[in-house]
Amino acid sequence: MTRPITLITGGSRGIGAATARRLAADGHDLILSYRARQEEAEAVRADCEALGARVELIRIDLSDLDQAEALIPRAIAIFGHVDNLVNNAGITGRIGPFLEAPRAEIEAVFRLNVLSQILVTQAAIAHMSTARGGRGGAIVNLSSSAASHGAANIYIPYAMSKAATNILTLGTSREFAGEGVRVNTVSPGTTDTEIHADGGQPNAVTERAGRIPMGRAGRPEEIADAIAYLLGDGASYTTGAEIKVTGGS
Repeated sequence: MTRPITLITGGSRGIGAATARRLAADGHDLILSYRARQEEAEAVRADCEALGARVELIRIDLSDLDQAEALIPRAIAIFGHVDNLVNNAGITGRIGPFLEAPRAEIEAVFRLNVLSQILVTQAAIAHMSTARGGRGGAIVNLSSSAASHGAANIYIPYAMSKAATNILTLGTSREFAGEGVRVNTVSPGTTDTEIHADGGQPNAVTERAGRIPMGRAGRPEEIADAIAYLLGDGASYTTGAEIKVTGGS
């Protein structure tokens, strides 16, 4: 049986790392992109290789749009083709009131979360599309529950960027459904990763737990389970969907 080749952006930590381990256990070979923290990336590779996967790492700054455009060609050069893409890499920007969001941070959020994602997705679909000689494929975009509620007082620009991700899924899923490419979204709620600390609020998980109906934040592995489903045979008739993994919030 041929093992699918899956590219995960931001695959060295958090949801990306959990997804890599889950897909390795499911029989995927992997290409993991990361920006920094090589030791963490190497640790994820070792874990996945122990599960039987072939794993290659690509160090890349996706906020550099020239590098973003080159990611899929680099991945294809490694394994010859790419079957699946998980658009996971992203940042929140500084957590805080809307009027205090600096222009430079807003630009950084949209450059990584929206512009680079568009470019990577364009290249992936051009490669996968059966109308262009490809073998078909599946894409899962990581959005956020913030896209639904706006994240007032927290990170409105981030919420806006994730609303754009939802539209990317909706539009491409319809445009390329007849060309063998499925595109879906997973929208996590508050999840226990470093993304909150990176945004300047390391206690966010604890502080928000009381407002979540299930009384706790999600675990990266719980998000990975939804991603794995959408890439699997059980989702063969699913495209344009959004799975919210939010604990009821």
